[in-house]
Amino acid sequence: MPDFFLTRRLLLGSTAALFAGMPAILAAHAEPATIQPIQTLTDGLLQVMKMGQQTPFDRRFDVLAPIIDRTFDLSLILRNSIGSSWSSLSAEQQGQLLQAFRRYTIASYVNSFNAFNGQHFVIEPQTQTLDTGDRVVRTKIVPASGEAHQLDYVMRDTADGWRVVDVLADGTISRVAVQRSDFRRLLARGGAPALLAQLQTKTANLSNGEAG
Repeated sequence: MPDFFLTRRLLLGSTAALFAGMPAILAAHAEPATIQPIQTLTDGLLQVMKMGQQTPFDRRFDVLAPIIDRTFDLSLILRNSIGSSWSSLSAEQQGQLLQAFRRYTIASYVNSFNAFNGQHFVIEPQTQTLDTGDRVVRTKIVPASGEAHQLDYVMRDTADGWRVVDVLADGTISRVAVQRSDFRRLLARGGAPALLAQLQTKTANLSNGEAG
């Protein structure tokens, strides 16, 4: 697997944004329903890591895709990343963007977690409840040697169960906040077509054109 900071760059983009506005108000032992999606995700990441780069990208993509679909609320993440402009987009544009965002998200994880060198994941048994009612599940990826790195997941209780609505690198850097900055810049410059083209280009670059 590449260096964690490369992983973080691929997942979050090159612009740093501090996670703010969601203070934790309670630490408690996690309910199994809150932890299970993250356990499923980390198991899936280990599976594609062990498949390695000798396995075609599209095959690893197909393994991880249903896990991402079950673990993340991609529609909500995209809406929060775009912000108020979302409602001004046509239903067709919203559908196209969601499809492209899904492929980009999956390709990002497949690209980042692409080799196994004895790493393992640790999921902390306690979660933090935010004043929004969301919960933060804290994880670490631990290499065979060297420093462990933190990757946390903000979970929301949805109609489909607990789903990830944000990812925090090093416990502070919000993927949604970074995407919001990037997406709004693209929308202001070229509208939905510009954002769609950027997502498609990034996915192609991450997967050598093999994703989806």
